[in-house]
Amino acid sequence: MEMVRRVNPPTLGEITAEELRDVMRSLGQNPTESELQDIVNELDVDHTGTIDFDEFLTMMVHKGKATDEEAELRAAFDVFDQDGSGTISADEMRRVMKSIGENLTDAEIDEMIREADTDGNGTIDYEEFVRLMNQN
Repeated sequence: MEMVRRVNPPTLGEITAEELRDVMRSLGQNPTESELQDIVNELDVDHTGTIDFDEFLTMMVHKGKATDEEAELRAAFDVFDQDGSGTISADEMRRVMKSIGENLTDAEIDEMIREADTDGNGTIDYEEFVRLMNQN
């Protein structure tokens, strides 16, 4: 999480209910406005009316612990692994981060990949992703 805080100042990357709806629709889900507002209310721990990146990550990690952690982590990984290759590339990371309101520079994306990429192949595989999520 320290790596995320370095490249993601708290003022960046807030996602509104409308943006969340767009992300969910891109994942094949079609939530109602009421369901969207419920999700935002549940995740918005600082009561700003938006979900910041830390709140989003917390949801992705902790929600799984309340139900099926493995399935939730896999689902989170699959959001990033858009081509289904089993790895997250810098381009995939950039697209997902942008879709949730994070407009990171190429250098920031590269740094995120470097920190998580323990085998040095330039991508994040599932095991590296799980390790990254469990650091929090």
